[in-house]
Amino acid sequence: LFIHGNSSCKEVFGNQLGDGIGADCRCLLMDLPGHGQSGDAHDPAATYHMAGYADAALQAISALHDGPFFIVGWSLGGHIGIELLTLTDRIQGLVISGTPAVGRDAADMATAFLPNPHMVFSGRESLSEEEMDAYAHTTCGDRHYVDFLGEAVRRTDGRARRIMMESAISGAGANQKQIVETNTTPLAVINGNEEALVNNEYVTSLNYANLWRDQVFLLDEAGHAPFWDKPNEFNALLHDFLSECIAAG
Repeated sequence: LFIHGNSSCKEVFGNQLGDGIGADCRCLLMDLPGHGQSGDAHDPAATYHMAGYADAALQAISALHDGPFFIVGWSLGGHIGIELLTLTDRIQGLVISGTPAVGRDAADMATAFLPNPHMVFSGRESLSEEEMDAYAHTTCGDRHYVDFLGEAVRRTDGRARRIMMESAISGAGANQKQIVETNTTPLAVINGNEEALVNNEYVTSLNYANLWRDQVFLLDEAGHAPFWDKPNEFNALLHDFLSECIAAG
C-alpha cells in the first residue's frame, strides 16, 4: 500500500509501477480523503489527522486484501504508516521517506524539520497560486517537475492541511518516536541527501528498534521525494527490502 504526502496524490508513485516494484508485486495506491480523486471528508475534524487518515487507509486495504501487507509512506504518508503500526498486526514491513518520527516533546518537532520558508504552507488552509506552485516544487523538487504535482496541491481540501497541522502541533495521535524505537516491525528509512524540509541528522539519530540493514539510506542528488528524484535507486532498495522481509517470514 502506497500512501502519498500532504497535498499530493497517488500518481506521485508512478515510477514505482510498471518496470518498478509493480512488475513483481501487487501495488495498491490510494488518494487520502481530501486529496486526488477521493472526496472531501464528510467530517473533516474526525478525518484530517494522523489517526483519521490511518483508519481510512486500513479500511481501504482491508476492502481489497485480508492478509499481511507492506506500506510505503512518503512524508505525511510515512507518518500515517507509523500510526498504522498501532492499529494492526498485519503490516509485514514499513518503508518511510521524508518522514521524521517525532515524539510528544515540542522540541522534537522543532529539531525534526528544517526552517524552510515553504514549510508553513503545509498547514495553511488557503494558498495563493504562487504558494501552491512553490509548495509543489519544494516537496518534489525541480529536476523532474510535472504539472500534475501543482494540480494536486490545488485540488487538496485546504482544511486537510490546516486541521492536520493543528492536530500534530497539539500532540494528538501516537508518539511516533516511541513507536519506531520500540516496534519490531521491519522498517526501512530512505531519504534524499538534499532534503528541503526534514532534518536528516534528526532522522539518523533515532534508536530504531528494527531498522533495515541498520542504516538510514540517503540517496545522492535527491530531495524530499527520493522515489521521484531517483526512482531506480529507490526501487532497488525497495525490492531488496520486500524480498528480505518475505524471505524472513
